[in-house]
Amino acid sequence: MHASHQSGLLAAIGTTPLVDLSPGFPGEAQVWGKLESFNPGGSAKDRTARAMVADATAKGLLHPSAVAVESSSGNLGIALAREAVAGGWEFHCVVDPRTNQATLSMIAALGAVLHPVAEPDPETGDWLTARRNLVAELKETLGAVNLDQYSNRAAFDAHDQGTMREIVQQLGHAPELLAVAVSTTGTVGGCLRHVRNHGYDTKVVAVDAEGSVLFDGARGERILPGYGAGVVTDLSQEVHPDRVMRVSAAEAVHAARGMARTTGFVPGASGGAVAAAVAQLIEQGVADEVVAVFHDDGRAYLDTVYNDSWVKEHIGGAE
Repeated sequence: MHASHQSGLLAAIGTTPLVDLSPGFPGEAQVWGKLESFNPGGSAKDRTARAMVADATAKGLLHPSAVAVESSSGNLGIALAREAVAGGWEFHCVVDPRTNQATLSMIAALGAVLHPVAEPDPETGDWLTARRNLVAELKETLGAVNLDQYSNRAAFDAHDQGTMREIVQQLGHAPELLAVAVSTTGTVGGCLRHVRNHGYDTKVVAVDAEGSVLFDGARGERILPGYGAGVVTDLSQEVHPDRVMRVSAAEAVHAARGMARTTGFVPGASGGAVAAAVAQLIEQGVADEVVAVFHDDGRAYLDTVYNDSWVKEHIGGAE
């Protein structure tokens, strides 16, 4: 008997390690890293994709003859491309020029069709808005299903019953403080729901990008993919973190490269932002125990965040 797809690669989603990364941070605080790069697709978006696809399949929206289209800055595209292989449906992924080439190559290797947008939205100058506009066009022309990660509440379920539940089980207690990078806000929203439904005292910090409009932020240029957003997502309007911290691209790059050299863990761009925020929180004496969620690792950022020439050109210096 052949094993089902669900008992194959997709069954490896979740139960990611929680590791001690304290040597990468100042002072005596205990810092744990939830390493979502250990998911089969290399990111926390595997959890989101699995939850959204399971929900859409149960509703009869996804099946072997279906076509789906989604906007992604990278990681969700990889996750949905793998889901499409398992489910036998066709996947079209709308991306923009900030997406790393390694990520684009992975999405294509899994058989998805890439649709790059060439210009940002003319009214707002925002790439995400341009991607979502193209998704709307393709949904009509292809007769496609759009799971819409920006409003799909299945993401909350994935990180309520998955990410945060695992953290509490792995620690043996609820952490004093949790730091999570935000974009669609599915991860932080799910973690918050778990914390509040169980009455935990955990303080949840949303780590956003400078230039992001989430949580009343001021629109500005964002050169790093993976955190921040150019639109106020539907999900974000249901999310109320205890604190929002905005991290610049320069701070994220500096912290990411520092973590690689002090802990051996090479974070992605959003992970660098989380590391920078956690270091600030520790220096402020906010918490003695912190869990930092690292949505992915730095393999897709070797030509940007970890490339001295790129950093010198885009950030203004190399390390």
